[in-house]
Amino acid sequence: MTTAQRYALDTLWGKYCLDHELVCDFAEIFGRRGPVILEIGFGNGESLAKTALENPDKDYIGIEVHKPGVGNLLAQLERQGISNVRIFYHDAIEVLEKCIPGHGLSGVHLFFPDPWHKRKHHKRRIVRPAFVHLIAQKLVAGGYFHAATDWQHYAQHILKILTAAEVFSNQSPSQDYCSRPDYRPLTKFEQRGLRLGHGVWDLIFTRS
Repeated sequence: MTTAQRYALDTLWGKYCLDHELVCDFAEIFGRRGPVILEIGFGNGESLAKTALENPDKDYIGIEVHKPGVGNLLAQLERQGISNVRIFYHDAIEVLEKCIPGHGLSGVHLFFPDPWHKRKHHKRRIVRPAFVHLIAQKLVAGGYFHAATDWQHYAQHILKILTAAEVFSNQSPSQDYCSRPDYRPLTKFEQRGLRLGHGVWDLIFTRS
């Protein structure tokens, strides 16, 4: 953890971070009623900060368990004057279960989750039928779930599970993968992968 990240955690936690023991009242948190997008696992926060800055009409909740990443995002929010982001430093499933009100989200982003590529570790992947069911409970009708991964086998796994969930509809014209939408910024990691010829798969499903 850098000195700047530690300073941000020490001085900005109360301004941007949420209590994982409380149910969110988004109107109270953001001082308005508007679309709320949840991002699970925001990493160092650069993409989330950029998305929020470019979409001031929407509010964003970020979840991350890597504390230096939280500190990095806190510093970015304060430096850039971004007011439409709040953060949970906690397990994503518990936040979804305990803190997010039913049908309260307009969208859920899951960008480049750990693929747990070894077969014996597949059970640790976050995208499972129970997770998809939980997401469906938290999305408004017409809300969307957007996952992106650079592991093709994981993309196939996610596609299979989402396709089996009757409450979701694939937004891909070919019923598989979508082009990257403008609201998802290219990360430095992704740009490097693309230069090396690595693929990236975006999956966007809407809730009925």
